Order: sequence, then structure tokens, then C-alpha cells
Amino acid sequence: QVQLKESGGGLVQPGGSLRLSCAASGSTLNDGSIGWFRQASGKEREAISCISSRGDGSTYYADSVKGRFTISRDNVKNTIYLQMNSLKPEDTAVYYCAADRHYLAEAMCIILGSRVTYEFWGQGTQVTVSS
Repeated sequence: QVQLKESGGGLVQPGGSLRLSCAASGSTLNDGSIGWFRQASGKEREAISCISSRGDGSTYYADSVKGRFTISRDNVKNTIYLQMNSLKPEDTAVYYCAADRHYLAEAMCIILGSRVTYEFWGQGTQVTVSS
């Protein structure tokens, strides 16, 4: 079993930055991928960025965050990060990380997105972008 725990959310002004962390414990994620999802109030959950757990660490981004958000991983710390720059009010949401040993990053973020219930989920962290 894998436990995921997000941190780093908070209140930030438009144009500001935050870095979210997703720490994995219980087992090392050597297969599949890990992704960041978000769900705004009254909206469906959406996949925003994913990274493969092994190999070249292929990354994928939703169009809404491309060029502003960067996903990265630290295999020593078993942690995934989401650096969020140039934040906008529409980025306000609860952000979740999810992991699955059976899907590569492209499948998780681009092909399947939120239509699949992935194996492991964190509890979420609130990000609020407001002046």
C-alpha cells in the first residue's frame, strides 16, 4: 500500500507562486505514474500534470497550466512537487496527488484523465488565489 500526503497549499495573490509537495510512504512507486489533479467548487476533478515513475520521467500538462506549472520528482525523498507560477484566480481548487502502478503518465493525464479512479490518492490541499 502507498500513502500519499499533499502539503504546500494556501492563500496567494494573483501572479504569485506556490509549491505543492506529495510525499509517498509505505512503498516506493517504481512503476506507473503520479499525477496532480484539482477540483474547484462545483466543477469536476481534472488532471493537470503527471510524471512517469521511472525512466525518463515523462511529463504531461493540461493546457490550462502549461507554461506556468512544473512537475518534478525526487526519488530519494519519494516526493513529487508541483511548482505553480503566475497563479490565477481560476487556479483556486483543492489539489490532489494520485498514483497508479498500471498507467503511464500520458494515459493518466491525457488519455484517461479523471475518468479513472486511480489506486492511491492523497487527502488534498486547498489552493486559493485571491487578492
